[in-house]
Amino acid sequence: MQRIVEIRDQTRVRMVSGLLEQADFKSRVLDDIRSEIWLKLWGNLTFNPISALTHSTLVDICQFPLTRELAAAMMTEAQVIGERLGARFRVPMERRIAGAEGVGKHKTSMLQDVEAGKPLEIDGMLGVVVELAAITGVEVPTLRALYACASLLNKTIQDERVRIKVAPLAG
Repeated sequence: MQRIVEIRDQTRVRMVSGLLEQADFKSRVLDDIRSEIWLKLWGNLTFNPISALTHSTLVDICQFPLTRELAAAMMTEAQVIGERLGARFRVPMERRIAGAEGVGKHKTSMLQDVEAGKPLEIDGMLGVVVELAAITGVEVPTLRALYACASLLNKTIQDERVRIKVAPLAG
């Protein structure tokens, strides 16, 4: 019975994918969605808090040696957790970092939230991964440090109703 449901669901998924592609959306059907979620989370849990704390864009983070090294350390720790939970990382870390760099002067959603004085999505992006580290027995000192700093930033924004005024980029 389960096999029949899987085939029927796959047919439905392919149908929806086809409709999205007809509307000019990219819509790949993937066999391992969990790994794809980890791949997306991998970048978000890394670049969002660094960006929020430094007020820097993706290209700035990736081109500044110290923050590039920090990003790599965070990604390395997160990858161990993901792999313990069965995720496969189809993109090598350096290629993932290069991809973020290639986006250019993009402000992450967390940096945009800092500038707007909105609550940060730190628990959903990084806090949950720190929790998973504890469950899986993985040591994550770098992730814990960034989580602590970004959590305090979030608390400060909320307690003091801080809003950062941003000057337009020269150009």
